[in-house]
Amino acid sequence: MPLDKRVASGRVVRIAVQQLESLQRAGVTHLRKPPSRRPAAPSSSQEKPSRPVSAAPGAAAVPNPGHQAVDRAAALEGMARKVAKCVRCKELARHRTQTVFGVGNPFARLVFMGEAPGEDEDRQGIPFVGRAGQLLTDIIVKGMRLRREDVYILNTIKCRPPGNRAPLPDEAANCREYLDFQLEVIRPEFICCLGAVAAQSLLGTSASIGSLRGRVHLFNGIKVVCTYHPAYVLRYPPAKRQVWEDIQLLMKEMGPREK
Repeated sequence: MPLDKRVASGRVVRIAVQQLESLQRAGVTHLRKPPSRRPAAPSSSQEKPSRPVSAAPGAAAVPNPGHQAVDRAAALEGMARKVAKCVRCKELARHRTQTVFGVGNPFARLVFMGEAPGEDEDRQGIPFVGRAGQLLTDIIVKGMRLRREDVYILNTIKCRPPGNRAPLPDEAANCREYLDFQLEVIRPEFICCLGAVAAQSLLGTSASIGSLRGRVHLFNGIKVVCTYHPAYVLRYPPAKRQVWEDIQLLMKEMGPREK
């Protein structure tokens, strides 16, 4: 291979590596495979045009799925960096090991929303990695027949409250900008709120989780299903039945899995 081509090839590899590292820092674990585009067979009744046909003025360009993934990941990464420096909640900033932004597919149809990082999450920087996280993974993989990397997982607030207490209303309000940004970038069709804090914060209500579960809510056009937090199910196993009912409702709304 000529030297100039080897140099160009090395530059492409470095750019690709930088983009992948950017995706990883933003919590992206899965990229959507670009759809295959088969050229349409020419009609027997029409002659093949002798020259390219220009697009109509103002016509939208066909988006490149790979570029979209990098754009979304870059947006999430930029916000993750901002969150990492956030000191709006003085107590949380003083006690945290690190912020816990979110993880998953930036094109996810479904977002799982919890309340706050726990001890394991604070140590690893990833939401839902402790016992409650394992139960959530079982719900996704064994119950819904999805992969964890197919969805996006985040919390109402991005710092662990001391002693794993529930987030305070002003803490949720301070973090709301970050949550709204994530949802605007990911553009999910469905959100599953895990626990009262997540449901009340997202929907702007004081209703109990018991009264919110079992039906579909709307948030900015996104369908929302509320259920008990996995940590509650670990403390009170009979709630597993209600959670499964809510997950079945969610799956019904999502429809058949894409093949």
